[in-house]
Amino acid sequence: MTDRPQPLRKNRHDPMTGAPPATAMAALDRRVTRCRACPRLVEHCQEVARVRRRSFQNETYWGRPVPGFGDPRARLLLVGLAPAAHGANRTGRMFTGDRSGEFLFAALHRAGFASQPTSERKQDGLELRDCRITSVVHCAPPGNRPEPQERDRCLPFLTEELGLLRRLRVILCLGGFAFDGALRSLKARGHGYGTPKPRFGHEVLVQLDDAPALLGCYHPSQQNTFTGRLTPAMLDSVLATARTLLDS
Repeated sequence: MTDRPQPLRKNRHDPMTGAPPATAMAALDRRVTRCRACPRLVEHCQEVARVRRRSFQNETYWGRPVPGFGDPRARLLLVGLAPAAHGANRTGRMFTGDRSGEFLFAALHRAGFASQPTSERKQDGLELRDCRITSVVHCAPPGNRPEPQERDRCLPFLTEELGLLRRLRVILCLGGFAFDGALRSLKARGHGYGTPKPRFGHEVLVQLDDAPALLGCYHPSQQNTFTGRLTPAMLDSVLATARTLLDS
């Protein structure tokens, strides 16, 4: 049987176990790692872990769905697209062990959301402060392109995650795919956005009634950071906006 997200209910404890949010979040993370709902993604994660990149030949890959991580009482949630094949699919932690993560965690450290500027492996001492990181799709997809039905199968996990973050104030979306996924999850939780549908853009801010603010940011992919489409100063500016929203 495949683990699935639980039905949405408004309660300050987990609806299935009666557990407080931190315990419920840990239970959600465990269910994410056991999910096998998308055969194509399961096969790809396992194949990448079996073949391995030459520079990581001596490492044991995670090779399965990657859960979110960070502060279970976070007010800031970063949402990405999916784990990288030789990054999080290798290390088992979001944005850990790849160039995108190097760029992102350095900025989070400068902004005071991370205890250190690097993220190399799960047991490297990194702690997130008032911040959690997750993704729309929890398995590494071929070509970094999830299919729509794979997104739809995985999206309820994000929807459930939003409900467990009781203090959530800002959702920082890393790229258009994450922006669309966050909108879909907010809508599933009853936060409609009317027409026209908000469009993704760097530093675009969407504020819905009685919902966390949605903030857009270009994804810290190598393509974006190497070409200068996203610079350290630009990411610092977005995180400063997030900090202002948290403190307002």
